[in-house]
Amino acid sequence: MPWYQKATMLIGQPVGVSLTNGQGVSGVLCSLNNNMVILQEYMYQNQYAAKQYPFHTVQDINGFPGCSTSAGPFY
Repeated sequence: MPWYQKATMLIGQPVGVSLTNGQGVSGVLCSLNNNMVILQEYMYQNQYAAKQYPFHTVQDINGFPGCSTSAGPFY
């Protein structure tokens, strides 16, 4: 399970998660416990939810890239 090794270094960071059903989700990776990925996801306004994804439903986990500042300020 190569994504698992990479994901252990991403705990506490914003990540994108590719699921085996073709969907993707993003949020802060909280933990990898009991064959579950725990992800803190934004819902709306100031509400967040800790969602659980079984390992067998995860295809890959990647950290978010840094923002490019060479394009100047965004308005």
